[in-house]
Amino acid sequence: MKRYRLGFTLVELLVVIAIIGILVGLLLPAVQAAREAARRMQCQNNLKQLGLSVLNYESANNRFPGAIGPYGCCWGTWQVGVLPFMEQNNLFSGYVGYGGADPGPRYSHLNNRPVVSTRIPTLTCPSDTPNAPILNITSHNYAVNVGNTSFFQATLNGIPFLGAPFRMYTGSTNDDGPINASQAATWTRIYGRPVKIGEITDGMSNTMMASEVLQGRQNDLRGFTWWGNAAAFVTFLPPNSTLPDVVTGGNCVSLTAPRMPCTTTSTATRPRMMGARSLHTGGVNASRCDGSVSFISNNIDFVTWNALGTAQGAETQTNVD
Repeated sequence: MKRYRLGFTLVELLVVIAIIGILVGLLLPAVQAAREAARRMQCQNNLKQLGLSVLNYESANNRFPGAIGPYGCCWGTWQVGVLPFMEQNNLFSGYVGYGGADPGPRYSHLNNRPVVSTRIPTLTCPSDTPNAPILNITSHNYAVNVGNTSFFQATLNGIPFLGAPFRMYTGSTNDDGPINASQAATWTRIYGRPVKIGEITDGMSNTMMASEVLQGRQNDLRGFTWWGNAAAFVTFLPPNSTLPDVVTGGNCVSLTAPRMPCTTTSTATRPRMMGARSLHTGGVNASRCDGSVSFISNNIDFVTWNALGTAQGAETQTNVD
């Protein structure tokens, strides 16, 4: 009589499991690459939506919003100004004191907490880790271009400031603006001056509007874009630079993975600034003032990258995708 085997031997099962493990190991990188490609595409779409929102703001106001308000860091950044053009009217209506000064409510005021503790999906890159470093106030992943030098928008180490689509601490060397009501009453410097399209003489397609930044870890305030000191980037730092962001007025946590070097010490040769950074392999996504979006390599020539940050540099740009 013939006897028929009704199952597998232990050796056969182990061989099958080993083969499955090898196949999973081979497929996993491809799956991860596909997921990252989808996240990168979503990030590009976010920047596209941001660019359109800023352009719609300009159509309604005949100028871009300032990177910060006229009194500096703490009464709302460009991020508040564009909310109505991102289908976030309720958040905009709930924000108190936009563009104001002391003794008015700052971004962190209790009245503004429901707004600034909201995470805006369109401003969040899915490749990054969401963070809320203080008071449950959310960080985000996109910052606006304030030029080719520093947040003070002046000549730096021989490189002249050649305009930007967003103004910030123009004319300052260290301050954030008036720190009390008496200073605000006599304040003469104008921060965050709105820029008109006619001032972007390099051309809308040759001038960057916004780029990615990484959200800091723990109490790191990078990406904390409700706050003026984190609302912008400059092209003095190359994409994903090994040089540190200079974070003043708040905390930073220097990391090597992801590449997020930083210091809280601002000097004459390394003043307040932050660079474009992302977790996408090889570069960062960036939008231009005409609303187009491109991926820019970490290996881009510095002169070309620096020129993309200017609005009045008279440079001839080439495709840098």
